[in-house]
Amino acid sequence: MDRMTVESLFARTQTFRCLVVGDLMLDEYLWGKAERISPEAPVQVVDVLREDLRLGGAGNVANNLLALGCRVTIASVIGEDENGWALLKAFNRQGIDTAGILQEPGRRTGRKTRVVAANQQIVRIDRESREPLSATVEQQLCSWLQQQLPGFDVLLISDYLKGVLTPAVLATMMTTAAERRIPVLVDPKGTDYLRYRGATLLTPNRKEAEAASGIAIRDPESLNRAAEALMSQVKLDNLLITRSEEGMSLFSGSGETVHIPTVAREVFDVTGAGDTVLALLACGIAGGLPLPEAARIANLAAGIAVAKLGTSVVTPAEIIAAVSSVHRDSDSKIKDRVVLTPLIEQERTNGRLVVFTNGCFDLLHAGHVKYLQAARQLGDLLVLGLNSDASVRRLKGPKRPLINEEERAHILAALDCIDYVCLFDEDTPLELIAALRPQILVKGGDYTTDAVVGRDIVESYGGRVELIPFVDGKSTTNIIEKVLERYTTAS
Repeated sequence: MDRMTVESLFARTQTFRCLVVGDLMLDEYLWGKAERISPEAPVQVVDVLREDLRLGGAGNVANNLLALGCRVTIASVIGEDENGWALLKAFNRQGIDTAGILQEPGRRTGRKTRVVAANQQIVRIDRESREPLSATVEQQLCSWLQQQLPGFDVLLISDYLKGVLTPAVLATMMTTAAERRIPVLVDPKGTDYLRYRGATLLTPNRKEAEAASGIAIRDPESLNRAAEALMSQVKLDNLLITRSEEGMSLFSGSGETVHIPTVAREVFDVTGAGDTVLALLACGIAGGLPLPEAARIANLAAGIAVAKLGTSVVTPAEIIAAVSSVHRDSDSKIKDRVVLTPLIEQERTNGRLVVFTNGCFDLLHAGHVKYLQAARQLGDLLVLGLNSDASVRRLKGPKRPLINEEERAHILAALDCIDYVCLFDEDTPLELIAALRPQILVKGGDYTTDAVVGRDIVESYGGRVELIPFVDGKSTTNIIEKVLERYTTAS
């Protein structure tokens, strides 16, 4: 994930047509201070200083999409009551299309009131309906979805088990989306995930995944078993389990698993973080990003969301700033073998996919950069083994390198696609590979797999070798020859 990719995504969001379907509610916040105990009962007295009314449930998903610049339409059923009219007014004020919202007489529009003092939630009061839709309103909603869903790029389903997402409504959406090949992303609830069969991606948190799979998630092995059970049960192509401080784990039907560690932040409130994840995933998928890349951006955004109080949105500017802050100066990336080995071991333990490549990289050029960027895309972090000056001289002759090892290391470490640089003095990186145990070993396309040093070691523990073609015509030798030609020829 780099700044250019994220900036390019957010520059195009105004063209993304997103439909959000699910349970709607109002989130009311009463902010105050609690400095005394009631004389009537042993409870705190909260002096309310201000009140805040926000879009909750599926409305918070829509609000997040709107903050990202997407075109958003919401579909749901609410009551013909004061809270229902307040919801519609809030959506219209935000510029969110409410053409798909139906009002059902006698239905109670949900309202959750949270009392907050000293940045802590004291109590929550829920007023809501959980009854399924009437047959008439259910049919009206299904008809609207059949007619309007084909006009959208992505469908987001936000389920709070408040009665809107009946089996008929879900079946209508899944069938219509499948016919038009529209991606369907679901934030699920309950234990019956069969109701979501046909979805492109489900995004349960750890607690929800445990309840639906019947497997307590305590370690990587139980996490994998729970994911396998859910994917098999629902016939899923993709499953993303969010795991709070442990990040996210993305599972695909092809058997590939991507573990995304969390970005360390102080957590104030996890309310609505799942809505932020769903919105960012949809945005990334609508923008054509690979699902792992979209998940990494969503993970970063979730870290921003939990640092805020209440149901909040995350803006493109905040995400871009967070991506930029991930960039480190070159000194922090250059490590010797003794220091780097335990660091990489910890990265593997955290579920990150380690990629390794090596070379002299004397006179860095565009061909090198393209090669390294392609290598980084294969995993979660890239380690570059860099030949020392003595090693380069033995390989390429006494006149090389042109750039000394310290300068080469700092130039390479300045590249965002490189996570660590490690100098080695041997003729080959065999000892360094044995120490670091990367899962993916990368070399240039001028090699054959059998000729790659360290292949046997990496394949012995289940890793693999990848060959990446170099850019034609780009090489240090060509640059040297061009310089000599231009500056030694008589004028």
